[in-house]
This record gives sequence, structure tokens and C-alpha cells, in this order.
Amino acid sequence: MPQKADKPAADREPNARAMAPLDYGLYAVSVLIWGLSWIAMHYQVGKVAPEVSVVWRFVVAAPLMFMLAAARGERLRFPLGDHRYFIGLGAAIFSTNFILFYHAAQHVASGLLSIAFSLASVGNIVLSALIFRARIERRAVAGGILGVAGVAAMFYPELNGLDLSGSAMLGLLLALGGTLSFCIANMISVAAQRRRLPVFASAAWGMVYGICFVTLVAVARGQTFTIDWSPAYLGGLAYLSICGSFMAFAIYFTLLGRIGAARTGYTTVMYPVVALMVSTFAEDYRWSLLAALGLAAVLLGNVLILRTPQK
Repeated sequence: MPQKADKPAADREPNARAMAPLDYGLYAVSVLIWGLSWIAMHYQVGKVAPEVSVVWRFVVAAPLMFMLAAARGERLRFPLGDHRYFIGLGAAIFSTNFILFYHAAQHVASGLLSIAFSLASVGNIVLSALIFRARIERRAVAGGILGVAGVAAMFYPELNGLDLSGSAMLGLLLALGGTLSFCIANMISVAAQRRRLPVFASAAWGMVYGICFVTLVAVARGQTFTIDWSPAYLGGLAYLSICGSFMAFAIYFTLLGRIGAARTGYTTVMYPVVALMVSTFAEDYRWSLLAALGLAAVLLGNVLILRTPQK
């Protein structure tokens, strides 16, 4: 029997249904936006402290998310009990995740950060099984492992000879912590959507709490709330605020409710692919045979993840 078109996403088993054209479109846009964010973040490192840059990023994005929620007719006022989900989102994805990755970038190369973040594709599967008792699909696990291995192969030249001791080990642990925080936020978003909490209003309130948390960290560290008025910094901030935060998180959380955490989590594997494609033209990145095989593994994993499971 075909599914009813008006059945809420939270009532469906997202991983068990076929991907709709809209799902593919949202998936592709999410990958493209966050894949380009790695380059924009490069221009955020410098005069302004990482935590302060994160604050500016969400100070711009949060009002836009509230306006989108209001335009869609979503309610913006919630009982205190619902705010625990928003606080969780703010603590996990809109503060801790960013702080840990910004500081990890000071200790290790971007390639290792990409590999650590791609592990979210597996982390989402494991946490979904533990928290929501979702069935673990072998194809999803195989796809996640293929994806992580493929990302590692693409960044192998950058990682060759890397000594994981001292500062580098600290950077890796920070990146893994940021990835775990990202996955936990995914579970919080799924739980919130199951309670019928509107996606965009939830994200907006999560950003507000994230701003509060990051501001407290910045103040505790004695950081000054300055801004770099250079075109490069402001351009990067505009992209990360409007595209990388407002648009990308709206799309990502929508995907979580529509296609499930396992499928949505694989976008974290596809981001580095976009970044390397841009580097091919902008920074003269040279593809090796190993990198090409890694790309093939990532794409094969993508097919496995997005394929409709057999009944």
C-alpha cells in the first residue's frame, strides 16, 4: 500500500522508504554548501579568536532562521520542557562541535579533520541503534566504512608521515570529540522532531543557546569581541552565516526527519570530496591513483547508503 503523502515524517521509518526527488535535491545542496564551507573557514582563522568568529556566525544566522520559521507559520514560543531540546542542540552542534573543530585545526592538517568528521556517517548509525533501537543495515555500515576509507585515501599525501603524538594527538582527540558532539546533536534533532517540534524554530532557538554557550567560553578565555573588517574575513563570515549555517542547517535537519540519520550522516563523507574538487581548480590539487580510488570508494559508499533497502 503506498504511503500517504501527508503522513508526518516523524511517523515514518525514514531509512526504509525510497528517496524522493526532493530528498536527492536537499542532499546535493547540503553537500555542496558545506563542502564549500571548508574553504570559507580558512579565511576565518587569524586576527579574530575562533570562539568569537562562531558567535558572529550565529548572531547573523539565528535571526534569519527565526524569520524563516515565522514565514512558514511555525510557532516560536514553547513551554520550558521543550527548551531542553533546544539547549541540547545549542550545546552539542552550535557550540561544542564548532569550538572543538576550530581548535583541532590549530594542531592537525585539514585532511585528518575531514577523516574524523566523516566518521559521523558511522556514528549516526550506532547512536540511532542505541538510542532509538533503529535496525542497523549492513549496507549502511559497509557504505560508511567505504566512505571513511575513501576520504583517508584521498588525503593520504597530506597525512603521509604524520606523527600522532603530542600536539597532533590532541588535535585528533578534539576532532573526534567534535564529531561525537555533532552526532549527539543529530539524535537530539530526531527526538525533537518526533515530539512534533518544528524544525526551523528548533534550529533558531538552538542557535540562540549556542551563542550563549560560546560567548561564555570566550569570556572565560579572556577573548576580545573584535571583528576583522577585511573583505576576505567578511566574505567568509557572510557565506558561513547565510549559506553554511542558516541554509545548510535548515536543510540538514529537514533531511534528518525525511530520510533518517544514517543516510543524512553520509553527507559528512561527501563534504571533503567537494572541497578537493574545488582545490583541483583553485589550488592546483593533483589527483593520484590512490586519490581516484578513494573517490570511487566514497561514491560507491554513497550508492549503498542511499539505496532503498530490500524488504
